[in-house]
Amino acid sequence: MTGNGSDRARFGPFEVDLHTHELWKFGTRLKLVGQPFEILVVLLSKPGELVTREELRTRLWPGDTFVDFNHGLNAAVNKLREALSDSAENPRYVETLPRRGYRFIATVEWAGAKLVVPEAPSPKLETPIPVETPRAPRTELPSPAAVPSNAGTPSRSALLQYLLGAGVLFTLFLAAALLFRTSSSYGAGSPTRSFVEHTRPLLAISDTATPAFSPDGNSVAFFREHSQPGESGIYVTAVGSEQLLQLTGNDDDRYPVWSPDGRWIAFSRLSHQTYTIHIVAADGGGEQKRKAEQNVTAASAVFKLTSSGTAERELQTGGVVPSHGELDWSPDGKFIAFAGQSGIYLLSLEDSTVRRVTTAPPMVQDWGPSFSPDGQKVMFVRNREIGAPDEIWAAPVSGGQGVRLFSERGRIGSAPQWSFDGRSVIFSSNRNGHPALWRVSLDAPDSAVEIREAGSPAWDPAVSRRGYRLVYERLLRSVSIWQMNLSGTDDKRAYLTVSSTSDTDQGPGPQFSPDGKRLAYMSDRSGTMEIWISNSDGSNGFQLSAVGGAGTPRWSPDSLSVAFDATTPNGSKIVTMNLHGGAPLILTPDAFHSVCPSWSHDGKWVYFASPRSGEWQVWKVPAGGGPPVQVTQHGGHAALESPDGKYVYYAKTQMAEPEIWRVPVNGGPETPLPLVHPGTWASWQIVEDGILFVGPSLGHQAVLSFYDFARQRTTTVTVLNRVPFWLGATPDGRTVAFDQPGQEQAQAMLVENFR
Repeated sequence: MTGNGSDRARFGPFEVDLHTHELWKFGTRLKLVGQPFEILVVLLSKPGELVTREELRTRLWPGDTFVDFNHGLNAAVNKLREALSDSAENPRYVETLPRRGYRFIATVEWAGAKLVVPEAPSPKLETPIPVETPRAPRTELPSPAAVPSNAGTPSRSALLQYLLGAGVLFTLFLAAALLFRTSSSYGAGSPTRSFVEHTRPLLAISDTATPAFSPDGNSVAFFREHSQPGESGIYVTAVGSEQLLQLTGNDDDRYPVWSPDGRWIAFSRLSHQTYTIHIVAADGGGEQKRKAEQNVTAASAVFKLTSSGTAERELQTGGVVPSHGELDWSPDGKFIAFAGQSGIYLLSLEDSTVRRVTTAPPMVQDWGPSFSPDGQKVMFVRNREIGAPDEIWAAPVSGGQGVRLFSERGRIGSAPQWSFDGRSVIFSSNRNGHPALWRVSLDAPDSAVEIREAGSPAWDPAVSRRGYRLVYERLLRSVSIWQMNLSGTDDKRAYLTVSSTSDTDQGPGPQFSPDGKRLAYMSDRSGTMEIWISNSDGSNGFQLSAVGGAGTPRWSPDSLSVAFDATTPNGSKIVTMNLHGGAPLILTPDAFHSVCPSWSHDGKWVYFASPRSGEWQVWKVPAGGGPPVQVTQHGGHAALESPDGKYVYYAKTQMAEPEIWRVPVNGGPETPLPLVHPGTWASWQIVEDGILFVGPSLGHQAVLSFYDFARQRTTTVTVLNRVPFWLGATPDGRTVAFDQPGQEQAQAMLVENFR
């Protein structure tokens, strides 16, 4: 599946994700935010039907005057059409019905549930005014031929003391494991590491995207989006510094890439749905600024001053129009690689000629070029027709037949990158439902390993050739917990319980205690993802764990302990903690990944998912510790035991819209539940008489349904505004808790000691 949160639609070459508010074209994320995107959401909710102007005004312009609305709607629809390369005269997607409204006329294919009522656009965060770093003297910006070729508190104080003590003990306990146990390698041929990666934001400001390392790994170029005119554009910063140097002032600039000598930066600019390639001095200009002011011509290009006061010029691509924005600069400094309509091309900086490297088959896109460290090959993504897997290929720079490196069962979200030694590939994929970074060893292309240091969601990785650093783009999303009472009234309204639990969509994983008095959830408000406990209404929250990466909390039957998974360099571990103190217990101290714990109804066992047998299966381990016991034989994930203790129910895979299966507790046939279709492995919950789940139904709305164990049938409970990733419920099924995303912004993240 390509759906993220089971709410992705496809039409033509486009994909739209209603959960993350993103629009993609052939795998490239397009810029479409605010009201233009919300209009697209409304139109997609009624394909082929008239959406009146009044309906759009009511949903998107509440309180505005009619005159302001008309002007705003026309402008927003024009912006939408521009993003879709559509026209009012010959529409392929958005048809105008004069004086009445609009209609979406293209065929829409849904991969999951979709949004019912769009929310208002999120405001942008204010960021500091850029401060230029001191610039060393530079020489004149060369002509193409001159480019170098080398180069929160509980009510009882005693309880708080116990919990704080447990947190300290747990931190020390896992710290010892982090420091003294070597981590497993990322794949065949990868070095074994005995150190810990450190992940942090590259800068304190957000809205920083498409990062790229300088050749020495000490500086990063990136795109910054800003609400003030002229403040968006390409920026440069030194690693460890908060000072910024603005190079361009255009909000349509993306994908910077450095020359091998570190003096120049090439980038793409999108204008009227057409990409152009530009070059700018990495230090802002120096002597080039003076010559630009005098309108001095270098070679066949005229340098001109940008709004930020730097000098740039556009490179000519010999009549080949770039179809994607991703670029790469060859290690010898002679070429810039880009994607055209028919394949990957090389632009010579010596004579401005353009040469094709790959030829894409009909109805196929090649994009995202990346030179190997030795400069002999170009790696790229090959998108085939909808439904076929994305592939990563490599082709020789000198010409000749390309080879497929591997196929990816998820959707590749950005240009792949070579590791620093060229022995593995780093890429972004949503194979587990969320965009995350993965590594594939070229010696074992079928064994992709998630780069857990990066978290999720993550796009646009860049690997430093020196310094062992990784930088990538993360989506900041203020995720909150909402609850809904399902009993006593037909008016089922959701209400906010805990706001801003997390800056990413890893959280919050809300879970009610069996006695209904408490709520456990994930939050990174302390700086790292941890387990928090509150009253069931979200009040009096406090932090339980302190491990630097905890998730998927589940309560013990007596409501006194919580099991969760903890991320370490030696694999994820299953850990239990008692709310009233005592040392935390690691149930899976081995080197295998173990995630998604849950308790048996009698509290004697803890179920979990692990690939320790070669593929992901459901396992269980004694709650007091002991050897794991395998439960499923044919694949399984995220298990929950029935209240009567007879069956173990589980998601078949980690992918979006998994099948739900069951197996007898004491072993037996593994059988599916064909009437239960949750959107994710986490959006279903077992209650007393059945299963509550959120999945696609009724025209792809976010529908909360109930599967009755006794009657073996599914009924609709209510419709939610947006599709959640997580679903929790009280044991009686009368109250549910779920996540809803709020404000979204991009942020460049840095991983130190990455190899």
